[in-house]
Amino acid sequence: MDKYLCPECGYVYDESLGDRHEGFDAGTQWEQLPDDFCCPHCAVRYKEDFTRVAPGDGPDAEAAGM
Repeated sequence: MDKYLCPECGYVYDESLGDRHEGFDAGTQWEQLPDDFCCPHCAVRYKEDFTRVAPGDGPDAEAAGM
């Protein structure tokens, strides 16, 4: 499963974990998120602004268990 990074605030969406607070169960793939998905931390970036990251990338990587 992949992880996606918000370039504005460093939030990481991890497909294997999902985001229960936002209503996405563990295993919810990036492609299944709505097209108007917005970062739950900074709310200024849309889905197309996120980048797929490798484990260990990004400021939230450690917190996200990467």
